[in-house]
Amino acid sequence: MTWTTQPRSKIGPLAAIATGSGPLVALIHGVGLRSEAWGAQIDALSQTCRVIAVDLPGHGESAALAEGPSMADYVEAIAGVLNEPAIVIGHSFGAMIALQLAIHHPVKVKAVAALNAIHRRDAVAKAAVKSRADELDGLTMADPTSTLNRWFGSDVSSQRFACEAWLRNTDPAGYRDAYRIFAAEDGAADTDLNATQCPVLCLTGGDEPNSTPDMSRKIAELAPKARAEIIEGAAHMLPMTHTSQVNAVLSEFIKASL
Repeated sequence: MTWTTQPRSKIGPLAAIATGSGPLVALIHGVGLRSEAWGAQIDALSQTCRVIAVDLPGHGESAALAEGPSMADYVEAIAGVLNEPAIVIGHSFGAMIALQLAIHHPVKVKAVAALNAIHRRDAVAKAAVKSRADELDGLTMADPTSTLNRWFGSDVSSQRFACEAWLRNTDPAGYRDAYRIFAAEDGAADTDLNATQCPVLCLTGGDEPNSTPDMSRKIAELAPKARAEIIEGAAHMLPMTHTSQVNAVLSEFIKASL
């Protein structure tokens, strides 16, 4: 498929692609991306659900938060667009936010799908992500080649080209703010996951080197109503690269969670 820009609605302070009717499904993208990263999921899930794919603050067409935002600020921004209980699906940084929504706003969250979620990075991974965060000045966007290579390897594809365009054109300050939080966070507290009562799906790629399969399995062990599923041959950008498998898993999860 192509990853062309789609019309937005304003929902409170955030911009979002909103389409379909039925139970509410909220989609939250990762750092440096925008709502269109969920293009294949929007097309599939909007056949039976009301889908809201938000632009994170400082991304896409959403204004940035005040200087020096916290994880709680991103969580509250997304909570503000949920006017009814939703199935919340997040990818990468969006998965962090989705799990925190379930922890801090349980009445607004029917279920969570956490795609490529981080949980307890090892020392090497912590040092690498902190180093990348420290390089961001909020004024200019660095060459995204190293990021794209982590996500896609050396493969040339429409998905890679789309992500490159989004990374090159995102607001440098919005990217810096989100990435610093992503780098500093290490996943939801074990006690919070233990207390999470909604269904949780932990989905990642078998070839994912950062949001690893073991991380998803660990989250699933901690949350009482959670399960992990691994898509073999997929890596970090599996919502874009393995759309049919991801859509099938998400559709089944949504149906079971209603």
